Amino acid sequence: SGRSTPAAQTQAHPQPPGRCSDTKGMVTIPAGPFLMGSDAPDRFAEDGEGPVREVHISEFLIDARAVTVAQFKQFATETGYRTDAEREGWSYVFHALVGRQAQAGVRAAILPESPWWLAVEGACWHAPEGPGSDTLSRDNHPVVHVSWRDAAAYASWAGKRLPTEAQWEKAARGGLVQASYPWGDVFKPEGQFRCNTWQGRFPSINTGEDGYVATCPVDAFEPNGYGLYNMAGNVWEWCADWWSSPSGPASVSEKVIRGGSYLCHASYCNRYRVAARTATGLTSSTGHMGFRCVAETAKPGLTGL
Repeated sequence: SGRSTPAAQTQAHPQPPGRCSDTKGMVTIPAGPFLMGSDAPDRFAEDGEGPVREVHISEFLIDARAVTVAQFKQFATETGYRTDAEREGWSYVFHALVGRQAQAGVRAAILPESPWWLAVEGACWHAPEGPGSDTLSRDNHPVVHVSWRDAAAYASWAGKRLPTEAQWEKAARGGLVQASYPWGDVFKPEGQFRCNTWQGRFPSINTGEDGYVATCPVDAFEPNGYGLYNMAGNVWEWCADWWSSPSGPASVSEKVIRGGSYLCHASYCNRYRVAARTATGLTSSTGHMGFRCVAETAKPGLTGL
């Protein structure tokens, strides 16, 4: 679910070298091959999850947690950056989260195939549910309502970049081979929730059994084998790659997103599996879209890393 991308807005931010000066909060993903993709029966074949193939990845650094509201606030404050949602004046909010004050700013249905998404005037990263909402108690939650261009701008400012799809998947797997989730093959090992997804009947009843009905803190739940938090559920995460799949030509307007979100449910969108993938437009802005960054590891002879 993403907003349309006007031709004038398709110019993306160039990706920087990714040599950041502050690697606090990042972890090293070792070089080497891994098995990417899935041939499992529950895969979305039309999304191009398969076939399983061996992919070699060089060592890199990745944020252990998704970029937070507090981190994005620092970026916006220091640079004066305005997100696509702020410039456009609206963003998509899940229907059950729209507050009373924001109801007046709900536009006519824009996505009839996804009626649970409401276009709310004034919704943006610092007012996630529209007018009357704020992020005062959510500094440690993932920033949302950020487009790919917004995420790339933040990454450039931080001396980092967005992960390639292969980097994201290798990191998400946590060293496990062909497991369904970052922690293994059982969704609730020993009955314990390991991620933030929809509980109940989508899109009308969310019981919040996992402790959350919207975003959760970026360090909620246990990390995977590499020490990465929330690589499944919570918020979708932008990748550097343009979208392509076996069922169609490569896109020139959509970027890959990974990991699923708090709105994913087995009955509708079980894309919180490690191999699952989908895409949305460069300027798409929603209340369940976030990101994390990567950078190169220090190399002999280089300083300031």
